[in-house]
Amino acid sequence: MKTLLFGATGMVGTGVLLECLADDRVTAVTAIGRSPSGRIHPKLTDLSHQDFLHYESLQPKLIGYDAYFFCLGVSSLGLDEAAYTRITYDYTLAAARACLAANPAGTFCYISGAGTDSTERGRSMWARVKGRTENHLLALGFRQAYMLRPGFIQPVKGVRSKTGWYQAFYTVLTPVSPVVRSLFPGLATTTSAVGRAMIRLGLEGYSRPIITTRDINLLASEA
Repeated sequence: MKTLLFGATGMVGTGVLLECLADDRVTAVTAIGRSPSGRIHPKLTDLSHQDFLHYESLQPKLIGYDAYFFCLGVSSLGLDEAAYTRITYDYTLAAARACLAANPAGTFCYISGAGTDSTERGRSMWARVKGRTENHLLALGFRQAYMLRPGFIQPVKGVRSKTGWYQAFYTVLTPVSPVVRSLFPGLATTTSAVGRAMIRLGLEGYSRPIITTRDINLLASEA
């Protein structure tokens, strides 16, 4: 399987990248972003791109992939709805349309979040925007599209958050994280599990498009 990965320098994206590089079923990975992934591997290619709203110049380079993993995202903290929508909805749909044009038979996997509002009418701004993003992705026409809704994600295998206070929080929780995941598999997962789940979705698909934290852990355990 050849994969195109968006957001490889973020916490979740880095975790997904590491799993792709470690999995023999993934034969090639291209990390697309404003800056290099920071990794060197025989099957990894970095593809520089600065404008996340336009992909016309890159269109030929998006062809030939079996799966598109979209891990680019941002916290809603400190952002108004317009700014959050631009990054969460506009960036995602622009990338998805470009990927669909390149390969309608490809699989598109989107990192969303637990609590996403599919009705798009709830009181939580971020949940509404995520819900709108999911709904429009599912309506685009991909042969397979999956919306992953992880809850708490513990970074593992050396993955770190670029946000200082987030990383401090994760560090404090590291000793108890395995216990939390064991007791509450529907609430918590890891960056590694998310990566393994996305690979399995790309290879085998799943019975439904909305992938919960429990689904992620199940997919990862069977990958």
